[in-house]
Amino acid sequence: MTEKERLNWITENIIGAAIEVHRALGPGLLESAYEKCLAFELVQRGLKVEQQKPLPVVYRGVKLDCGYRLDLLVEEEVIVEVKAVDRLAPIHQAQLLSYLRLSGCKVGLLINFNVKVLKSGIRRIVNDFPDT
Repeated sequence: MTEKERLNWITENIIGAAIEVHRALGPGLLESAYEKCLAFELVQRGLKVEQQKPLPVVYRGVKLDCGYRLDLLVEEEVIVEVKAVDRLAPIHQAQLLSYLRLSGCKVGLLINFNVKVLKSGIRRIVNDFPDT
């Protein structure tokens, strides 16, 4: 499996798990509830998940804690930012892109659970995504 195929496989699994969580809970809860349930669902599917993982900024070779936290890091490769807002704003996408750049990860998912149909609340953000 190529890196591109692996990243696509992981993101497809995350989206499937998110749809399952949304189907069970619907919109209207806090982000923290969706995050915990999504992490549980991903682990049930056999994926490695880290929650609220600190993301340091490396400045002059020193790792500095600037308060950044990844909602979920799946398989050490895909960042998931969970939202429960009226609508996704450009700042949400900018936040995820910053996390991708700081972490070196190539793909992230921004998932807003506060929508009627989850498909309309998912954004896939890439940073140097592989061609092959």
